[in-house]
Amino acid sequence: MDALKRYVHTLSLFSRDAKLYLLSNMLISLVNYGGIVTVLANLYLLRLGYNTKAIGLINGVAPLAYALFAPVAGWLGGRFDIRRIMLIGLFVTMSGTLLFSITQHVPAAWQFGWLIATWTAMGLGLALFWVNSSPFLMSATTPPERNHVFSMSSALAPIANFSGSIIAGITPGLFALALHTSLDDPAPFRYALALAGALTIPSILAMLPTRSVRLRKERSDPTETEPLPVALIGVIALVGMLQIVGEGVARTFFNVYLDAGLHVSTAHIGTLMGVARLMGVPAALMMPLVAARWGNGYTTILGTLGSALFLLPLALVPHWLGAGLGFMGATAWMAIRRPAFTVYTQESVPRRWRAAMSGATNLAAGAGIALASIGGGYLIPILGYRGLFLFGASLSTLGAMLFWICFCRPHWGTRD
Repeated sequence: MDALKRYVHTLSLFSRDAKLYLLSNMLISLVNYGGIVTVLANLYLLRLGYNTKAIGLINGVAPLAYALFAPVAGWLGGRFDIRRIMLIGLFVTMSGTLLFSITQHVPAAWQFGWLIATWTAMGLGLALFWVNSSPFLMSATTPPERNHVFSMSSALAPIANFSGSIIAGITPGLFALALHTSLDDPAPFRYALALAGALTIPSILAMLPTRSVRLRKERSDPTETEPLPVALIGVIALVGMLQIVGEGVARTFFNVYLDAGLHVSTAHIGTLMGVARLMGVPAALMMPLVAARWGNGYTTILGTLGSALFLLPLALVPHWLGAGLGFMGATAWMAIRRPAFTVYTQESVPRRWRAAMSGATNLAAGAGIALASIGGGYLIPILGYRGLFLFGASLSTLGAMLFWICFCRPHWGTRD
């Protein structure tokens, strides 16, 4: 009971800027990266006449642009006002979404290039916002409530994604009814996507009242003379990339495995994925309690090993129940790892280099997901789904071991 009271009291310590960011991030998660756009974009493209190969290529553009632009976004955040960079990112994301929605009216000769450009814009905009969100939150928090703020951010995102999925399932039908057309027509999806773009505006409005944040202090501050810790950032990025491969394999191929490997119905797959996503909410909220006992470094290791362990039922139990429980467990442990890793890496560098660290870790995360997605497609014909999930679990375990060796062994004198 005392622990619960302390937890609730810590929530009351959230600053105004932290609360406004949480609202803004929840609203953008309602629209992008698991929200409305994620659900509707492929359905819109199918109705525009694109095949699965073209859809796959278009879908790969945004995460690739995000990963490649992440270091640049971090550099911009380190040099200029972070709040302004984040607002620009939200505006670019909104513009990309709105322009994507009008693809139906673009001449056929230009249409594919238009799609690539708009998805690239969304990836770049999200990079500007999310890469700089970690150093922004570091500036908006103090150590007592920091873990709680980051865990709350991780918990609210899946709730927003789930709500966005519900909205995406309803709005095309409502627009089809209003337009007196069917859902085979691209128009209802065009209007639903335009609505999604407009829903980015509240996210922008939530960030507007926040204070400016500049990571560079006065020249008299001794931390201003410290050089960029290239080796530290490089090692953290490498181990972070390895740790996230297991997550990338599970996120990318869980539904494919259930459909093609276990012949589970689409409705059943959707239910399992929805439940798994919501399980990340209480798991993320537990992170401060785990970190209070073990520290953020060991919590990162625990979350990584936990997710790798729960990949084993995916690999070894050829039944939807075993696979579903494995995916849910892996998702929960990933939700614990993510905020712990973010806080640990942000606190490991001086204030002026936090944006650079965030850029590097976001690049590494994108590379890890890309490695899992692209490599997995080639490995499945060779190793099968069992071998793929074991491969992902092995690389994540390797990442956890390297993290312990580099940062958490007591005689190295690290914080955790």
